[in-house]
Amino acid sequence: MTTGALFVMLFVFMFMGMPVAIALGLSSILTILVFGHDSLASMSLKMFETSEHFTLMAIPFFILAGAFMTTGGVAKRMIRFAVAAVGHLHGGLAIASVLACVLFAAVSGSSPATVVAVGSIVIAGMVRSGYPQSFAAGVICNAGTLGILIPPSIVMVVYGAATETSVGKLFMAGVVPGLMLGLLLMVVIYVVARVKNLPRQPRANIKEVMIAGRDSFWGLMLIIIILGGIYGGIFTPTEAAAVAAIYAFIVAVFVYRDIGMRQVPSVLVDAAKVTVMLMFIIANALLFAHVLTTERIPQMIAEQIVAWNMPAWEFLIVVNILLLIAGAFMEPTGIILILAPILFPIATKLGIDPVHLGIIIVVNLEIGMVTPPIGLNLFVTAGITKMSIGQVVRAAMPWLTVLLAFLILVTYVPIISLWLPNLGFS
Repeated sequence: MTTGALFVMLFVFMFMGMPVAIALGLSSILTILVFGHDSLASMSLKMFETSEHFTLMAIPFFILAGAFMTTGGVAKRMIRFAVAAVGHLHGGLAIASVLACVLFAAVSGSSPATVVAVGSIVIAGMVRSGYPQSFAAGVICNAGTLGILIPPSIVMVVYGAATETSVGKLFMAGVVPGLMLGLLLMVVIYVVARVKNLPRQPRANIKEVMIAGRDSFWGLMLIIIILGGIYGGIFTPTEAAAVAAIYAFIVAVFVYRDIGMRQVPSVLVDAAKVTVMLMFIIANALLFAHVLTTERIPQMIAEQIVAWNMPAWEFLIVVNILLLIAGAFMEPTGIILILAPILFPIATKLGIDPVHLGIIIVVNLEIGMVTPPIGLNLFVTAGITKMSIGQVVRAAMPWLTVLLAFLILVTYVPIISLWLPNLGFS
């Protein structure tokens, strides 16, 4: 009875057009007040306690670091380096755009930020160079999803907090899949470019590549500081996020000087707005997860699936279908905080590694970012290209097949995700 009421209210509120965060919190509070024994005071305390998680403190710092990097000229320098390195290949500008997305994803932790930072520069450049606008938009819309797969990833931090899985191991697990997906997109672009005879850039000499690499050095160093510091045991992911925010501020203001001290308050305000929005969703979603746990819903579902003797490979099919559907209608953070407490105990009982499950979820959420009607990357791409949503959807769909093929690969070849974490890093 309680379970049915919880989910019925959630979906009714969402179909009424209520924001997901409010729908999660309101359905949870009403369920506990009507069917439970908690008071409103205890509910407010629980909401505060669930969001007061040390791991979650990494989120505002990573958002702030990404804000400084996005506002500054880091993306431009990374794009210049990528074009110098691979622009001479068939479809070189598009391949360089994917490489730039890979590099910027490693400093932003956000898919929409990656699309904005890279796409606002390279899409217009590709069109001027003779690429169809739909081709350019489709490539960036999908390559931008790497922002939540390549560490540091805000989505991985949320999954780690929700399931008490090591964020360091999740970050390590995202490296190989992220690079593989970027390479896969580059290979497909190269093949399509040869077939369609898309333009190539003049080959840059070694000196030009070295100069472009030097110019982007300080931005690329953020990747080494974050990942090297975590994997080297120097600091935790949360501490790494704080270091990243300070480093990004110093680089943007004092090294590259793309941002003046007068612009810093506006960057802080923009980052604070995103943080408040995201943390409000997280607090309400954790409250929803608390109700699920209190009612033993995940445990009951896990026991039922185990009783059905469902093998792990069949369960992963169910997981992927469920997440692909959810990704089309909900924001990634909400999906993780609703479904992870349900899926995690089942996966554990079936012998699926929690880190592997985390990467599978993240890849599904990547696909959700480019799936209508709610796919956020679609709206961001439409905004920077002035194309209609329908045009962006048609442009993105061919590349979506690459992501779906990659999802199958990651799901059933766990070594892709687990090779680096199993080397002994934490």
